[in-house]
Amino acid sequence: MIFTIFKKELKETLRDRRTLMMMLVIPILIFPIIINITASVSTSFQEDAATKKIKIGIVDTPSKFLTNEFNQIPDSFGKKEVVNYVDTLQLIKDIKNEKIQLGAYLSGKFLSQLDAMVPAPVVFYFNATELGMQERAQGYMSVIEQKMQVERFKKLNISKEKINPIVSEYRNIASDKEMIGKLAGGFLPYIFIAFCFMGCMYPAIDLFTGEKERGTIETLLTTPVARWQLLFGKMGVVVLSGLLAASAALLGLFLSMETLNGLDNDELLKVVHSILSPSFIFLMYCLLIPLTVFFAGVMIPIAVYAKTFKEAQSIITPLNIVMVIPAMVGLFPGVELNVMTACIPVVNIVLSTKELIAGTLDPFLVALSFMVMTALAVLAVFISYRRFDKESNVVL
Repeated sequence: MIFTIFKKELKETLRDRRTLMMMLVIPILIFPIIINITASVSTSFQEDAATKKIKIGIVDTPSKFLTNEFNQIPDSFGKKEVVNYVDTLQLIKDIKNEKIQLGAYLSGKFLSQLDAMVPAPVVFYFNATELGMQERAQGYMSVIEQKMQVERFKKLNISKEKINPIVSEYRNIASDKEMIGKLAGGFLPYIFIAFCFMGCMYPAIDLFTGEKERGTIETLLTTPVARWQLLFGKMGVVVLSGLLAASAALLGLFLSMETLNGLDNDELLKVVHSILSPSFIFLMYCLLIPLTVFFAGVMIPIAVYAKTFKEAQSIITPLNIVMVIPAMVGLFPGVELNVMTACIPVVNIVLSTKELIAGTLDPFLVALSFMVMTALAVLAVFISYRRFDKESNVVL
């Protein structure tokens, strides 16, 4: 009987275009759109920052030292035009008015400090809202500093190797999979959980509040079917909708990695393919199922209580923020899965999925996370049943 109700409600849900959009179309498209736009914009900004010709104002009278050095730097470090200034007041004013993008100042003692072999200061002025200006200045000065160091070594008759007593080597023993899991692993479960919640929302509202508003719930309750069977049949459709939305998001991720323009890193693709393995998908669904049941169990009492579709939507939509904010914990560095975080709803699933992606999963902590979410899911289902079993909540 539960399966019969499930099939009937699933057919009606699949006829709703709005639900199909939220459940399948948007999750599939969101990853390719976000990742491709992000990659394109990032590449565009990098290319623009590297090729943009900037005006550099320099106050270095009377030596003209920095002017000469900047003119000798090749355009491969960024195209530039050097403009000389007499004082820094006009230079700063022109930076504010965007007539020049970068300013540099040398004191009158600069050459004497160089001759005395003491550090000679160079002061740069820039507008921090102009992206990449500080990096440009640092790149130019690194060229000049290296040239000056070589000249000073020759003058002192010192080999560069003699002043470097230690050579440090830093070797990362973490695999590419672990790096992706730790750096980007928090983002993926956040997206899955968000779509899982949204995938449950519309069917939950339509199958309970929608039936009340259409006046069909009374007819359904007159059938010789137990109230709990009706609830389980409808809840099965809500849970399936949430899982389908998460699956569509996973499919969208796979398609975006396969079709991403400019992604030539074969090693990265291999790591992504290893992450999206059958074992990963199976374990991820084991974690998502109790979470989705929990989401459904939270939404259904609200949908049963609400008298109109609009009222239910206005209550459940803000709840999305409450449920998804804990998922953002996975984006914070240093937050790891332990006994305490494994007992926090939603957070435990996020961190478990993050560890799963990195390949550093602790079976005990994952089992604890699963049991906590399963217990909460059972509690949510019980509360849903109590609300659905109350006649005044179901019938208008």
